[in-house]
Amino acid sequence: MDSGLQTKIKWGIVGCGRIAHRFVQGLAAVPGNRLVSVWSRRPGAVLDFTGKFGGEPCRTFDDLLKSDIDVVYIATLPDSHADYSIAALNAGKHVLCEKPAAPNLTTLNKIIDAAKASGLLFMEGMKPPFFPLYEKLKAYLVTDPIGTVGYVRAGSSVADISPDHPNFSYELIGGSLMQIGIYEAFLAIDWLGAAKQVQCLGRFGETGIDMFSIFQSEHENGYAQLYCGLDVHGKGDALICGSKGYITIYQNWWNPAKATINYMDGRVVELEEPIAAGGLNYEIWHFCGLIRSGKTESTVITHELSRQMICMLDKARDQIGLKFRNE
Repeated sequence: MDSGLQTKIKWGIVGCGRIAHRFVQGLAAVPGNRLVSVWSRRPGAVLDFTGKFGGEPCRTFDDLLKSDIDVVYIATLPDSHADYSIAALNAGKHVLCEKPAAPNLTTLNKIIDAAKASGLLFMEGMKPPFFPLYEKLKAYLVTDPIGTVGYVRAGSSVADISPDHPNFSYELIGGSLMQIGIYEAFLAIDWLGAAKQVQCLGRFGETGIDMFSIFQSEHENGYAQLYCGLDVHGKGDALICGSKGYITIYQNWWNPAKATINYMDGRVVELEEPIAAGGLNYEIWHFCGLIRSGKTESTVITHELSRQMICMLDKARDQIGLKFRNE
């Protein structure tokens, strides 16, 4: 692969749902990329998708892997992430996989083992740290810190999702912890380090998944209080507290565009960075840079960070008794 942009990175997409639509919007905003192939478990969705965005429709997943692509973006639900990721890596393709990359730590380790054996790049699609606002906030705090961060509070609950949405599917590994809580796990770990223990309460719905969960965790450097839900509606902001001040990242904090830093001495700093192209373009830019540099692991969303995030959710699910098939 050329180090420059002369040689385009050729993408195959698995899955044609909402996140895949957002992904191609971001892909179009990053130079040096081309959508080549698309496959989904729903043939009609593939034809609709390629008719709108381009790329060749594939009849089978194997056909997609045999096509002239460098990377597979996996935009399906978590039930199939591991199978598709491992197969793609074994076929010689880099993999960017939507979050959560696996339903549990055991399965994630199998993906990471396959990535290491292949010598290819595997990254979980956790977008917040690549947004300009998040990067600007981290850079600002280097010279004007809020002291030692010891507490994070964050969450989101969305009650306006259609009842037929796959987030409500037990078979597809839906539920509020897996679909929303993974973001909160990232935020807590990013600011406080790995979780040492997790306490969780959860309310189940008719389909067998958690409709609302609240969990608090002890980390290497402090404590977090987090929530996620699908049956009540609550804004998704975040609070990060240190010994000399606190940060508010405004809703939706996982698509961050605005933050305020309040210092103990009375100073207030406002940071704002607008979002372009839907936001996934920042993650794609990072991922493409890794490929062109010959990297096999992100320095931001490391394999170990992915392990820590899913381990935190494993502990939360264990607390409320939520197990998926074959666990």
